[in-house]
Amino acid sequence: MKNGKPAKNNSKVGLVDTPEKLLSCFSTVTYECGCDEAGRGCLAGPVVAAAVILPSDFNCPLLNDSKQLTALQRDTLRPIIEREAFAWAVAEVSNDEIDVINILNASILAMHRAMDKLEITPEYIIVDGNRFKPYGEIPYQTIVKGDCKYLSIAAASVLAKTHRDELMQQLHAQYPVYSWDKNKAYPTLKHRAAIRLFGTTPYHRMTFDLLGDKKLIKKDTQSQSVTQNHPIPDSLSIGHDGLIPG
Repeated sequence: MKNGKPAKNNSKVGLVDTPEKLLSCFSTVTYECGCDEAGRGCLAGPVVAAAVILPSDFNCPLLNDSKQLTALQRDTLRPIIEREAFAWAVAEVSNDEIDVINILNASILAMHRAMDKLEITPEYIIVDGNRFKPYGEIPYQTIVKGDCKYLSIAAASVLAKTHRDELMQQLHAQYPVYSWDKNKAYPTLKHRAAIRLFGTTPYHRMTFDLLGDKKLIKKDTQSQSVTQNHPIPDSLSIGHDGLIPG
């Protein structure tokens, strides 16, 4: 185990298919923090992340990845998680910041900000997905589909999702034509049709494919030119400015 660097995982723990029951922890420490985000693929609004430290004996059969739950189930789980957790926090990175540093860096920054707000300093961090940047000297592990495998990550996914949905509901009151109360600013046909008709708001992510036509243009351009394929590196490359290229 190396401080501030990904911990090597030589076992099958955390790499199996979705278990019948979520695991309570990845490490053996007391204060293991699970992190996840919500709103990464949205066209507007912030990306929101949550950090949750649960007791090792926390038991909640309903808890799962927030995407597998109904809105009613998430709303039921939220007060349970907030009441039973050793510590929890939610933070966001605005759409303007996303446009500057890209959504990957913004998602990680939101997780860092959430952990900054925790009343307990984590001893170990587990993160949903396969990308992260060191948070101080605290060891961490990225886990693909971690929100389907570990309770603390699932709890973080629920808090991030419910807090962001609540925020988008409030923004919907200011900009009702985009139906953010229903689509939460994800790229639905109705959302994009509203952008075409009414234009953008101060909350839209201007570097995103707002109308859905950039991918079509890019695909057409690539089909007419010869491009050189570059292998994706196994390790995460971080630039001199601390940002991960988008």
